[in-house]
Amino acid sequence: MNNYSLDVGAADFQEKVVDASRRAPVLVDFWAEWCAPCRVLKPVLEKLAAEYCGRFILAKVNSDQHQELAARCGVRGIPNVKAFVDGQLVDEFTGALPEAQVRAFIDRLLPSPAEPLRVAAQEARAKGEAGVAVSLLADALQLDPANETAQLDLAEIHIEMRDIEAARAILDALEPRARDASRVQALQARLKLVNAGTGADPAALKARIDANAGDLDARLQLAHALALAHDYRPALEQLLEIVRRDRKWQDEAARKAMLDLFTLLGSDPQHEDLMREFRIQLARTLN
Repeated sequence: MNNYSLDVGAADFQEKVVDASRRAPVLVDFWAEWCAPCRVLKPVLEKLAAEYCGRFILAKVNSDQHQELAARCGVRGIPNVKAFVDGQLVDEFTGALPEAQVRAFIDRLLPSPAEPLRVAAQEARAKGEAGVAVSLLADALQLDPANETAQLDLAEIHIEMRDIEAARAILDALEPRARDASRVQALQARLKLVNAGTGADPAALKARIDANAGDLDARLQLAHALALAHDYRPALEQLLEIVRRDRKWQDEAARKAMLDLFTLLGSDPQHEDLMREFRIQLARTLN
C-alpha cells in the first residue's frame, strides 16, 4: 500500500475516483479474494502506482464486498480495470494482462509532455500570433510526434494562414487512423472551403446575382466566400437556392457543398440549431 494506491468502496467512490480523476487518471481495479487472476494483476498495478508516483491513482474495489457498486459500474468479470479521466470512464480491460500491456494502457491515459506547449500555442493563436503558435506546436510535436490534438491544431492554423498544402499533408496522414475523426472531417471540409472561397469578391458576386438571379455560379462562389467568413446562414441560403433552382447543376455541387458545411458545423455545438434547420429545408427541397 502507498499514497497512490487505496481501497475504495461505494461510500467514497465519487470522491476518490470520479472527483479525483479530474486531477489525475484513476484506475479502478475490481477484484475478489477468490479470483486467481486478480491475485496476479493486483501486485502489478500496485507496483506501477508506486513507480509512477502519482501520475495516476490506483483505486481497488473488492467486488464481493461492493457488489452493487460493481454492478453499477458494469463489471461483468474480474479482474476488471476501469480508467477514469476528468470524471468520465474512458477505457477498461478485463483479465490479468502482462505488465508491459498494463504499462502501455496507463501511458495512453497520461497527459502528453507536449500539452503545456500546445496550450501555449492556443494562447498565442488567440492573440493573433499565428507564427508563434506554429513554432510552439512544432516544438510540442518534437516531444510527442503522435500527439493527434497538436497535429490537428497545427492543421487548423495552416488552414487559417491559407497554407493549404501543409494542412492537407497533416490531415491526409491522420485521416485513416484518427481517433478524433469528426474533427478531421470538419477540417477537411474547411480545407475545401478555403480552396473554393479564397479570392472571391462578395460585393461583385452579389451584384451579379442582383443582375441575374439565375447566375448559379455566382451564388456558389458567394456561398463559399460567406462560409469562409463564418457567415454560415446566408451561405446556406445561397446553396439552398441553387438546389431549388437546379438540384443537378454541376453534378449536384450545391447539395454537396451543403453537406460539407454540415460536416464543418457539426463539430461546433453552437451551430446545432442552424444545421438542423437547413437539413430539414434541404430534405424538403429534394423531396
